Parts: sequence; C-alpha cells; structure tokens
Amino acid sequence: MADRSELDRIELRGLKVRGTHGVFEHEKRDGQDFLVDLVLWTDFTAAAASDDLADTVDYGALALFARDVVAGPSLDLIETVASRIADGIMEMAPGADAVEVTLHKPQAPIPAEFADVAVVAHRSRAGGSAAGGAR
Repeated sequence: MADRSELDRIELRGLKVRGTHGVFEHEKRDGQDFLVDLVLWTDFTAAAASDDLADTVDYGALALFARDVVAGPSLDLIETVASRIADGIMEMAPGADAVEVTLHKPQAPIPAEFADVAVVAHRSRAGGSAAGGAR
C-alpha cells in the first residue's frame, strides 16, 4: 500500500441512520439515530482518465451499505457495527487501499453532558487493522 498521503480519498460525512444498537433494553426497543463518517483511500488515476464510474468506488453504494448495516439487526456494541461496515467496504471495494469508519452515537446513555461519542474502525490492504473508541 502506498503512503496514505500519496493516495486520493473519498469521504462521506454525517450519514444519519436509525438503529437499535446498544446494551440496554430501551436502546434495542426504542432505537436512536447514529451518524456514520467514511473515508476511503484509493487511486483516482484510472477514473480521472476515463471519467467512468466503473473505474472508481461508488460512494452511493458505500452509503447504502453503511445504512443497511446500521439499520439492520441489533448489536450490543457499536464497535461491532463499525467493524462490520469497514470489513464489508473492503470486500465490496477491491480497489480501496484503506477505509476508516467512524460511528457516532449522539444519544449514548451516558449520565453526563457530552459533545460526542464515537468508535473508529480502520482497515487496510497492508494487513493492519485497528478499532477503538467507546461504546
């Protein structure tokens, strides 16, 4: 994989999706809105030369995939949700060198005032992967 600073990227920010993820019964029952940010590193050389969607990664398809995962079956941890999105994007976008998925849970059941809680899952073709954050 090339140094990411040398790669082009596709970014999708603030995809709002209703989901039922969380460890508490009320989260599974009532659901809540989640926000998804995606950054995908790739090479635009072929797409720029051809001006053809077939030569790049369709960000609309990325958005629909992420939406379907978040709106899908309930999971306890948002780490699992973010990881499933990241893994799926790497499968559906063989031209991607890396992807970073940030899953925000703005209504997380935290008994204190907070600005944001999110987890970040990173996958790359170089074999390294890391996920981190909070529930």
